[in-house]
Formats: sequence, structure tokens, C-alpha cells
Amino acid sequence: MKTFYPKDLAPVEFHALLQGSVAPRPIAFVSTIDAAGNVNLSPFSFFNLFSTNPAILVFSPSRRVRDNTTKHTLENVLEVPEVVIHVVHFGIVEQMSLASTEYEKGVNEFKKAGFTEVPSLEVKPPRIKEAHVAFECKVNEVKSLGETGGAGNLVICEVLVSHVNEAILDDSGVIDPRKLDAVARLGGNWYSRANGDSLFQIPKPLRTKGIGIDQIPDEIRNSSILTGNNLGRLGNVESLPMESDVEEYSLRQEIREIRLRFVNDVESWLDHIHLLAKEKLELGEVEEAWLILLQKR
Repeated sequence: MKTFYPKDLAPVEFHALLQGSVAPRPIAFVSTIDAAGNVNLSPFSFFNLFSTNPAILVFSPSRRVRDNTTKHTLENVLEVPEVVIHVVHFGIVEQMSLASTEYEKGVNEFKKAGFTEVPSLEVKPPRIKEAHVAFECKVNEVKSLGETGGAGNLVICEVLVSHVNEAILDDSGVIDPRKLDAVARLGGNWYSRANGDSLFQIPKPLRTKGIGIDQIPDEIRNSSILTGNNLGRLGNVESLPMESDVEEYSLRQEIREIRLRFVNDVESWLDHIHLLAKEKLELGEVEEAWLILLQKR
């Protein structure tokens, strides 16, 4: 593994390393307005949710690495501390990219990128009609992180009202990530799309306390077949299966066949047992995977 110290790299090089590794990053598509009423629209991938009560979103219009200049969004929020933050979905990503062009001060990127302005309810900047989700916010604070190229400016925003397209909600009224179809930034020109096979679920250990990987028997924990993800799922159970259940499972045809096939070959027995358990884990059948792994020759 290579090791890098920021001081040993040019700012643009470490900038690329950070953006390429801290990824994917959600995109804040931010509309602002200056004191003269000029509207600006620009995307920022230094962005996230930091609190739900109060509802706080933070994004950073950093100083440009190449020449240390500041962005119109930063100038605007210092004049009019209000923003609308939109979530970017795949259907608008090319228009969003166009809006990131460094147009002259006073140019309205809504028009350049072909978006429809909708008056906001609580703030002066308009919102994007085509966006699935929009948050009208007041800016509580702008915190500068430095005066050199690449230095961030944390724009701390408190959500006053949100707008959500009903089309992305499931039957229970919760946002369906498959319908949201969110887009995120990586390094360079790369983006990622949260849809299809890129989406998966992992149960949260909120009401249970897993045994932990350290409590998994050595021959399972040190398996050359089971991955760290497999072990993490195994370690998330509250307790191991009862011995009587393991014995009952040993009567299954597939277990009996493996046992007979490798009666004099311990290593192959373990490999096949672990492969079978791995298949079950990848199907989410954790209890059955444990019943397989605890089989004795």
C-alpha cells in the first residue's frame, strides 16, 4: 500500500486523491440569489446531512484549487443567506453538469441548463421544478476553512421546508431509492448511479447485539473461502444454533453427500461446506449458513 502525505504532493494532486477515494459523494444542487436579485444554480459534491433535529445540511463551495478564486454561490450566500438544495437524480444529471460551467456573474444557470424556476415558499432563491427533492433552507453560518486554493467554506443550512415528488414514494409514503435514482460524484469525470444492482440492503443491528467475528470458531473465521462481508453477517447473529438443530440439519441429503464424498479429505470437506454456506449467506439465509458451517465430519 502506498502512503501519501499532503505536504509531499501538489494541492491539485492531493485534491484528485481525496476526490477519487472519498466517494461516492451526494450532490447538492444549490440555487442562490445575490442582493441585486441575480439567480445562480450550481452543484457541489462536498455535501451531506449532519442533523435531523434541527434539520441541518452542509455543503462547501471550496476555493478553486487552480487559482484560489471563490465561487458565485459563496458570494451570494454571504449577501443573501438563503438557499434551495436539490437532490440530483439521473434524469437531470447532464443538465446539472452543464450548470456547473463557470459562467460570468449574473448569468442564470436555470436558463442555460434548461430548468424551470418555481417560486419558493420560505426563501428568495427559486427551486427546480424538475428535481425530485428540494430543501428550502436558511443559512445559519458560513465557516471558512482557509484562505488557500482548495480550502472549503462550510455553508451550514437549516431546512425550513422540503418538497418531494410523490412519484418517488412507496406505498407507505417513504422514499424508494429505486425511484429516487440518485446520482453521486466520484473522482475525475466519474459519477455513480444508485439504481439496479448497485442497491442492496443490510439489516441494522439496532435491537440486537451480534456475537461478533471474534466469537466465530477459528476454522470458520480463518476460512480461505468466506469473505469479510460473509464473516460480518455471521457475526451479526445473537447466538449460535442449538446443537440439536445442527444434528437435525446433518441428515439433509446435500450434507450427507459432501460427508460421504470427502470422508478421508478434511480440507476438501471444509472447502465444500464453506462454499455451500457462502451461497446461503449471499441469499441472506444466515441461520441456514450457520447450520451448515457447524456440521461435523
